[in-house]
Amino acid sequence: MRRTTVRRTALAASAMSLALLVSACGSDKSDGKKDEPKGKASAGAPAASSGKGASQAELEKLVLVDADVPGRKVTEATPADLATAKSVSTDKAECKPLVDSMSLRSGGSPAATVVRKVLPPVPSAAPGAAPEDKMKAGLGALGGTITSDVLGSYGDAKAAGEVLATLKKSGADCAGGFNLVAGEDKTKYTKVVPADFTAGDEAVAFTLGMDAEGTPATTHLVVVRKGATVATFYAFSLAGQGEQPKAVVEAQVKKLG
Repeated sequence: MRRTTVRRTALAASAMSLALLVSACGSDKSDGKKDEPKGKASAGAPAASSGKGASQAELEKLVLVDADVPGRKVTEATPADLATAKSVSTDKAECKPLVDSMSLRSGGSPAATVVRKVLPPVPSAAPGAAPEDKMKAGLGALGGTITSDVLGSYGDAKAAGEVLATLKKSGADCAGGFNLVAGEDKTKYTKVVPADFTAGDEAVAFTLGMDAEGTPATTHLVVVRKGATVATFYAFSLAGQGEQPKAVVEAQVKKLG
């Protein structure tokens, strides 16, 4: 896949900035923000299964950290990621709830949100490996699935449930596809297909077909409600064929209590 195709695929599929692509390729450059602590998973984190919405501070304790998903790296979304996501739109009003969920946003009007990126394991070359072997190992990460994890807190379980109901309808209305617009880039999503996923109190999932400059690609959206908290996951691969992020979703739902 050409570099421009990779970049546009990453931008359109994840609604994240080029910073995500750099992270996915194993860059160790700092973006000026601290990474999430790498120690133990948050002990004593408040459960999200009650009918009461979690506060911002509580969501920060509930969201995934490195220790919750061994072998993967969990990072905060950068201001550039969030700015890019905010600018994402669609050519069909009925698809907006779907696009919002694909773009680092929690549907409706959440009282609080937190956003994380879960990067796939990066293959490493053997010590003393030739430069070309190191390059191949780095490029191997492009085939992994990158997942955004967004937690949104609502006033009560009913309000959170309405987010999933709206998303389900949006997916059905947009089954034939839509265009996602990010800045000057327009990406065609060719279909939205309901997918099976059982988790939390209720879940909605879709598999989305995408045309990445003539190359077919597959992305996945999973949204789970636990009490008054909604967890939204969007997964894609820079190589084009992402996998449904079951392990990431299960780890996050387990942490929600």
